[in-house]
Formats: sequence, C-alpha cells, structure tokens
Amino acid sequence: MAIQDPPRQAETAKKRQAERESFFKDEALEILSQAREGWEDSVEKAFEKRPPWKSDFTTVSSMDVPHLVTADQVADLDPVQDIGVPGEFPYTRGIHPSGYRGRSWTMRQFAGFGTAADSNRRFKYLLEHGQTGLSVAFHLPTLYGYDSDHEMSKGEVGKCGVAIDTLADMEVLFADIPLGEVTTSMTINSTAPILLAMYLAVAERQGVDIRSQVSGTLQNDILKEYIAQKEYIFPPRPSMRLITDQFAFASEHVPRWNTISISGYHIREAGSTALQELAFTLRDGVEYVQYGIEAGLEVDEFAPRLSFFFNSHNDFFEEIAKFRAARKIWATVMRERFGAKSPRSWMCRFHTQTAGCSLTAQQPYNNVVRTTVQALAAVLGGTQSLHTNALDETLALPTEENARIALRTQQILAHESGVINTIDPLGGSYFVEEMTRRMVDGAFDYFRQIDELGGMVEAIEAGFPQREIMDAAFRFQRAFESGEKKMVGVNDFVLEDEEPVETLYISDDLADQQIAFLNRTKDERDAAAVERTLDALRRGASKEENTMPLILDCVREYCSVGEISDALRDVYGTYEEPAVF
Repeated sequence: MAIQDPPRQAETAKKRQAERESFFKDEALEILSQAREGWEDSVEKAFEKRPPWKSDFTTVSSMDVPHLVTADQVADLDPVQDIGVPGEFPYTRGIHPSGYRGRSWTMRQFAGFGTAADSNRRFKYLLEHGQTGLSVAFHLPTLYGYDSDHEMSKGEVGKCGVAIDTLADMEVLFADIPLGEVTTSMTINSTAPILLAMYLAVAERQGVDIRSQVSGTLQNDILKEYIAQKEYIFPPRPSMRLITDQFAFASEHVPRWNTISISGYHIREAGSTALQELAFTLRDGVEYVQYGIEAGLEVDEFAPRLSFFFNSHNDFFEEIAKFRAARKIWATVMRERFGAKSPRSWMCRFHTQTAGCSLTAQQPYNNVVRTTVQALAAVLGGTQSLHTNALDETLALPTEENARIALRTQQILAHESGVINTIDPLGGSYFVEEMTRRMVDGAFDYFRQIDELGGMVEAIEAGFPQREIMDAAFRFQRAFESGEKKMVGVNDFVLEDEEPVETLYISDDLADQQIAFLNRTKDERDAAAVERTLDALRRGASKEENTMPLILDCVREYCSVGEISDALRDVYGTYEEPAVF
C-alpha cells in the first residue's frame, strides 16, 4: 500500500471531513425541511379549528410574510459573501467594524421656520439639549427658487421652513454657531447650489477654512423631485449638469462635504412600498454616478461623498431588511458595475427620518410610539444619522417641547435600551436574512427594468417610477379603507371627542418682516456687482463652464435666491411634467 506524504495526507483528511460535514448538513437540512412541512400542516389544521385573529399578515408594503423561516430556507446564503462581518464588503452588517461602540449615530433633528432669527434660536435650543448635528428645513419659496416678495410666495413665507432670500439671511441663521465645529444637513434640491454657496460664504466670513473644516450634507437629489416631491425648476438634463458641477467643485474645494443625499424618504412619503423606495433610490444613485463619470470625473474622486436618506416606516423587520439590503446592493453595484477601487466608494452611508406619512392627527400622542418603533428599526438597521419626528408634525411644525421629546427618544435608545451594545444583533436571523434577500432580489429586478428603458432619466420621462408609486399608493389606500390595514385611532380604536394639542403658530405678519429685510439688503448692496455676476452666471451656464464658482460670486454680492434662479431659468427654461396614466 502506498504511503501518502504528510501534506497530501492532511489534504485528503480535510477533504473527507468536508464531505462528511456536507453530508450531515444536507441530511440535517432535509430533516429540518420535513419537520417544517409537518409543522405547517399542524398550523393549517389548527387554523381550521380556530381561524387566525386577523386576515392580513403582510408587511406595511403588502409583502407576504412566511409563517416561519428555518435554516433550510436560507441554506444557499453564503455567510461570507452574502452576510459577512461589519466593516467589510458587502457591508450587509454595517459599514463600520465597531458599529455604535466606536461612535453613536448623529442625532440630527430637522428644524427651520419663520425668519432666520427664529430658526437660529431653535438651532441653539436643540444643540443645548444634546443634538449633535444641524438639519435645515427651508420654506417653499426658497425650494422653488422664489424670493419672499414674489407673487408665488404669498401665504408661504416661513410657514414650512425658514425663509432664506440672500446671504444676509444665511448669516443670521448661523450667527454664533461655529461652522467649523458643527456638521449641517440642508434639505434643498433645485436651488441646492445656491444654498451651498451661501453656506460656504458664511463659513468664509466666520474665518473657517472650507477645505479642511467645513463638513455636512446637501440633499441635492433632483431625480426624486421628478419622481415624488415635485419641487423641480429646470428640466432633468440641465439639473443633472448642475449636480455634476457641484461634484467637481466640492471634490476640489470642499472635500469633506457630502454633495448629495440621495433620498428615498420622499419616494416613500409619496406612497411607495419599502422595496420601491430602496430600488428607486439606489437606481437614482447609479444615475448620478453615471452622469459624474460621463462629465469626466473619476468615480473614486466623488463617489465617497455620496450619501443616502431613507424613510423608516412602521413595519419593524421590513425596514431593517431594507437598510441591510441597501448596503449590500450599493457595495456590489459600485464595485462590479462601475469598477470603483476604493472601499469608501462601496459604502452606503445614510441618514434616516421616521415616517411623516405614518403620523396621525387623531390621537397624536400615539405618534410617540410609532416614532419609537421606527427609530429602533433605523438603529438596528445601522443608520449613521437619525431624525425622529415630533408627535405634532402632522398638524404643524413642532413646538419646542415636542421637538425635545423627539430628541429624547433617540437619547433613550442610545443610552438606556442597550441596542447599541452589539453590532447588527439581528444578523443571522433566518427571517431577517430571508427578508434582506427578498429586498436585494427585488431591487435588482427594478434595476433591470430601468436599464431596459435607458436609465433613470429616461424612465422618469416615460413615467415608469411615478406609475409604480401611484399604483402602490392606491393599493394601500384601498386596503386601509376596507379595514384590511389598521391604523390605530383612525380606522379602528377611534375616540369620538378628542382634546386638541397645542401647536406652533407662525404669524401672518412674518412675511412683512422678511420682505422688509430683503428690501433693506437690496438697497445696501452694490447693484453693479449684482448685474455683473448674474450676467457672468448666464454666460457660464450656457457654456461648459462649472457654475459653482459663478454662483458663489453672485452670493457674495448678495444676489437673491430668486435672482440667481431666474438667471438659470433664462438659460435652461423650466420643466413641465408629462401626464402619467
């Protein structure tokens, strides 16, 4: 008998051991599969005697939920390739090796109302009570590129966000708030380059080095405006040009700034399912990367500064699976589709806000419970930043007290619940991993459909994502009206006589104050410099010149949001949405 050499002998023994393990694993899975089938038969027989206590056991998004998930159903998941460990590709379990042990999520409460002075006081109040980052809400006129004295601004000044017309307002908004020490998120899209320029100009006036000290995030996601929120100004392609201009400018001059926060939040608020939110948001991200590359940028130069913004809704496990799937999908797409080499380009970093559309005007204190469940899902899903809605936000902008309760919700989760002590505690759960896989597979299926249409811009022009969301919203509304989907306090467990809650009131004379300040600013500025910089912007926008330095020049001369927007309207025109049937 031939005697094997020791290395060959060890290899043979290892092979036989693997075969034995595979045999016993396959046999165990077969036994488990048979046991599950027997259990399911027992459940069905039990239901024949006593039917389930409700008819609907689907998710909020009407995704079917299995009775039970066992190891045999997820046996084909590779624990290394599909799940992995935190901080390593595909980042399913998180982008940081230490999870929240190394650093807590940023508690960034969305705030802004009235004049810049009003919002400045609210910012300072929230920072004093433990908020760790700022998040600015702008009023509708600023979002649409109008000044407070424009006819389209009547009745809207300071009502749903802070009124910002010129750099003078921005200086007041951040007075005594050191922009080199605090990070700021700004929810602004069509006029994003203008507000970014204003923020940088304020930092310059504070003596802050914008290259090494300024950090924050600009939402700047115009594609989701065409899909869901509808706060667009210019047609898609010039809008995409403005965004890639910001990519290029920031990568050179403000490298710590996140130039875009690709937002699924508003897609979900428009009525999408969790899967549609995930798929359309990430496919928007793919479109931005593609346009950046086509504009001549290296993917690893700008992709690390892309971030995302997700909604956290009521269905606890569905939301956690969505967040885990987002990281895996983005890492895979960036590495395989775009050939990104830097791990920082693979990482899906995201902010989360609890679901505004889930809040109810009826029994508003129930919203504290909803927000807590949603916030916990975001944390267990591994968010880097979180906003928790206040109980009264379905009625008005939050009062100081209710904003503080919303912030305390985050602080209790971070310091009292124990959920931060271990990383991705639900990872490896058969059910969570199965839901995560469904999210991944469903999102890639949507990717294929959008790619077949030519890309996301073409899909939007064809009305594809709009129709998908419209149909999903209709299905949910029908389930709600039939009582299949319960909403506590609205279509069940209703109170006949409710005491109203105190809400924040924005005075109607605020518009007069804001317009007076705008007129004073215009009277004091250099009129010739205003015209010169606006003309330069028109010329640059009509050519291939990067628009960001030109917008920054306009801002420094106190050109208004409306004036700068009008200069760009002169070149690009405005967008009219096609009818979607």
